[in-house]
Amino acid sequence: MTHPSEQTRQALYEQARRQDIKGRSSMSKAELADALAAGTGDSAAPIVATRLETFRRLAESVAAGEFVLRPRVLQGHDRRLHVRQTLREDHATRIASGSEEAAAKFDKLAKSRFSFFRGTALLFYRDMAGDDGWMPTVLALGDVHPENFGVMPNANNVPIFSVNDFDEAYYAPFTWDLKRGATGFMIAAETEGELEHKHRVKVVRQFIKGYIEAMTRLARESTEQDEEMRFDNAPKLIRSLFESAHEARAEWLEDDYLDASRRGFRATEELVPISSRRDEFQAITDQLVKDNQIEVPARAKGPEASGMHVKDVAIRRGQGTASLGLDRYYALIEGPAGDGTDDLIIEYKQARHSALAGLVPPSVYEMDSRAERISHAQAVHLVRGDVFYGHIEFDGQSFMSRERAPFRDDIDLDDLSKSEWKKYARICGRVLAHVHALSDESGKIDYDVEPAIVEAIGPPALFTADMVEYALEAAERVRRDHELFKDDHARGAFTQLDVIHR
Repeated sequence: MTHPSEQTRQALYEQARRQDIKGRSSMSKAELADALAAGTGDSAAPIVATRLETFRRLAESVAAGEFVLRPRVLQGHDRRLHVRQTLREDHATRIASGSEEAAAKFDKLAKSRFSFFRGTALLFYRDMAGDDGWMPTVLALGDVHPENFGVMPNANNVPIFSVNDFDEAYYAPFTWDLKRGATGFMIAAETEGELEHKHRVKVVRQFIKGYIEAMTRLARESTEQDEEMRFDNAPKLIRSLFESAHEARAEWLEDDYLDASRRGFRATEELVPISSRRDEFQAITDQLVKDNQIEVPARAKGPEASGMHVKDVAIRRGQGTASLGLDRYYALIEGPAGDGTDDLIIEYKQARHSALAGLVPPSVYEMDSRAERISHAQAVHLVRGDVFYGHIEFDGQSFMSRERAPFRDDIDLDDLSKSEWKKYARICGRVLAHVHALSDESGKIDYDVEPAIVEAIGPPALFTADMVEYALEAAERVRRDHELFKDDHARGAFTQLDVIHR
């Protein structure tokens, strides 16, 4: 366990917040450590153990070429303790709060291996600490898997198909996204698609093949800034998704969100109206527009409003896998008609640090912010994306924002045939290559990334074989970890945190 003096400022700040230490926001790392050591707040409050600095040092050692062992070599009880400690650290705030959604997330992870994979990115990336330090860096999505691609609105409110979850986005070697994605397709093809081993391997090969093909073409044509996948140019499989995702806004609002008066949210198991905070969220929304320099489109202005008018606010419960248990709010924005038929919904979703932070090989592109990091990734990956993507702080937390849309949807993996699994994987590989290629156009990468990646890939057959082999090993590791987790969860392991006793 890491001693408090060796922890990051953010880890110390989180402990100071839990102990209600006054003035913590303006304290330096050393001042926070001193305040915690002196017991400035509640002297009985525990100091939660963290291994953030331990893994940061591990990543630096691996990237420097030192021969050190990674936790992926652990077996038996040692691996069980590693899985348990990592998941406790990753969910420290949620476990400490004792919320029903925190328990619901662990129940969800226990029921499905694919959900376990989706909800434990930190565990996955700690096994990769420092890997591939010589490879070209991109703005990685951070959590590539079959359900993190989908239909969403672009800047003109036109549906497009692309990557759709930027919560873990981080500057990292391009192979990190490919390894996570290949493992995700390997697991999902088994658990959701019920495909045999040889077919799962073929699906992963198609994912890598789609990436290599698209990256090679973009290295030659440099057209990434001008491309987006819409209904008119999408493959047949994705056109079907566009069609199934289409729903009239008035019908969508009435069926899923609005009360009988169309002036506010309807109370459901997932939506809890908090109309008393309407004025507060009006101020938050106004600040969001100002801080993120959002040019509010006419469709987001009410008949009597010059800007965005918040009609109602609700807490959104039970959504997501990795983010289950984090704060999430919906703000109902009045549309031009003023009758509830064309309203907008802006989502405010609590942001966390990326699971990749402190684990990727050190580089000049490293960043460690929360919602601002997420909105930066969206702006890079989707050149003409949702205009309401942004970041703001309130309630002492960092939040990202985006528009909920009637056509926001992803593919139903259960409905894919064997051939469609391969087609879908290849399409997702192409899309991933496209967003990676934007890292030097819209992101912080200061060299031509496409030819660098093509050169790093080398012989395509060898690179593909390496990715498949990694995915097979990682998927088997996830299977074993999931069994360990289910045992621990049944024994109540995730109702408490690891604390430092003195």
